[in-house]
Amino acid sequence: MNIAPGKTDVSSIPFDQARVDRLMDEAGIDVLFATSKHNTQYLLGGYKFIFFAAMDAIGHSRYLPIVLYEKGGPEHAAYIGNKMEGGEHQNHPFWTPTLHAACWGTLDAANLAVEHLQKIGKVAARIGIEPAFLPSDAYALIRKALPDAKLIDATGMLENMRAIKTEAELEKLRTASELITDSMLATIRWAREGTTKTDIIERLRREETNRGAHFEYCLLTLGSSHNRAASSQEWNQGEVLSIDSGGNYHGYIGDLCRMGVLGEPDAELEDLLAEVEAVQQSAFSKVKAGTVGGDMIAHAESVLKASKIAAYTDFFAHGMGLITHEAPFLMTNHPVTYEGTYAAKPLEKNMVLSVETTMLHPTRGFIKLEDTVAVTGDGYVMFGDRGRGWNRGGTAA
Repeated sequence: MNIAPGKTDVSSIPFDQARVDRLMDEAGIDVLFATSKHNTQYLLGGYKFIFFAAMDAIGHSRYLPIVLYEKGGPEHAAYIGNKMEGGEHQNHPFWTPTLHAACWGTLDAANLAVEHLQKIGKVAARIGIEPAFLPSDAYALIRKALPDAKLIDATGMLENMRAIKTEAELEKLRTASELITDSMLATIRWAREGTTKTDIIERLRREETNRGAHFEYCLLTLGSSHNRAASSQEWNQGEVLSIDSGGNYHGYIGDLCRMGVLGEPDAELEDLLAEVEAVQQSAFSKVKAGTVGGDMIAHAESVLKASKIAAYTDFFAHGMGLITHEAPFLMTNHPVTYEGTYAAKPLEKNMVLSVETTMLHPTRGFIKLEDTVAVTGDGYVMFGDRGRGWNRGGTAA
């Protein structure tokens, strides 16, 4: 066990303690037992161990970071991590007063968590866990070791915790969006007749990486096809390109879609993208603090329903931040399977939304705009707000 000197005062806590305590109280939770990468990163003020960024598995088990936080008791907080994280702590001490950097697997981590709860007298507490991110062997150990504790699903509470972004989080989301937009536009300009989908995706990966973003995926279509997987398909003169990429900057997601064309867009293409843009703008017009989330969705859907592209076009919006779909959840099972728990709630300042209108045109192909907006008191600000029209391919020197 390592103690972080000078890190026990409330001013060093990297989140809104009063708000987190209130959310825990509303959820009936005494101690948070966070085990997902996104929630441990949030509770640690942005830290994520790079060694396990791509894969958790090691030996016979896996990496399992744990943040333990007692409601109203930051002096009892602990971080349980891998043995190699002792070096990370030496360079940039974690705020938690207790650090257990001694684990190689899930049972190591769970044992240390139980020992810490015993030490702070919380063996019969109401403990908030993440069922989807707590391995079964660790869960079984905790359940057996703490028979008097009540294990509560803290998923919703943690989602609410992350729903309203800090100014620092907004800046990371803005940066992620800007880097990905710049990368997509540069990739479109670079691609030319005969360039394959696989080559375009690889070029985008390099563009994002060279700008300091972490590439995650690219969904790409060429021509009349609706298939967004990598392939040897080539881009031909007059065809459209849809490039939809997700990447992150310090863990915060950028997720946008822009359109390209090889040559000049004809009148039909200009008209189709304008219809998509009209739906996007209708959604934006309702984004501000105090607007009920479902009302924004309903307004955009009504504009789409009256459009000539309605038969083959879909609209949806979702929250985003450390993960691609997070609170506010505005739609139920559309397209991802979850409940639209925020549909009847007002949007709040510093929530961040991804707004998407997707057309699967029967002859012209996949035409889509996806944008990221942050809610303000009287409207919104958009991140990466460039290249939202037809971008010409093959124009790079």
